[in-house]
Amino acid sequence: MSTTDPIEHVLPQRPKRADARRNYAKVVAAARDAFAQRGTSTSLEEIARRAEVGIGTLYRNFPNRQALLEAVYVEELDTLCRSASEFHALPPWDGFVAWVHGLVGYLATKQALAHELLEYVDRDAPFFLSCRGMLFAAGEPLLARAQRSGAVRPDTNLAEIIQMVGGIAKIPGAEAEQIEHMLQIALDGLRFRP
Repeated sequence: MSTTDPIEHVLPQRPKRADARRNYAKVVAAARDAFAQRGTSTSLEEIARRAEVGIGTLYRNFPNRQALLEAVYVEELDTLCRSASEFHALPPWDGFVAWVHGLVGYLATKQALAHELLEYVDRDAPFFLSCRGMLFAAGEPLLARAQRSGAVRPDTNLAEIIQMVGGIAKIPGAEAEQIEHMLQIALDGLRFRP
């Protein structure tokens, strides 16, 4: 993230040296994978082992579990937000749909991380407010562009779409194919029909 990112003030500073940046990235990737496979209660020692770094390296970058959870949460959000700029090159409907597909993955991951983070911070904490702001800043231009082109119905907004997609992404026990099928039905319902 750049130095102008709105949530920079709530996250640990990323290391400056190349080896330290690599270790930081390895720990975040290992934590993301561990949390996806074994849940957010995975021990920090296990995450350090998966990242192939010492526990001291992990703690140098993330002084506590909350800092690591926040970093993984933001990394996932940052990936989704960065993808939005790529989708502006696509036709309006295609760009919007591509972003919504990324949103499904993000929301599925976010559910477990947010649940754990709520043990540490309030839902209206600056961290979560900044994350919501980033999500809307990335998605609203794609939605507005699709609505202006006549591809998406004008009587909806990004908050409703996030709720709808979030409901689909969080269906307990649903297979990936089932999620994709329901998402296609929801997207079809978002198409504008004069």
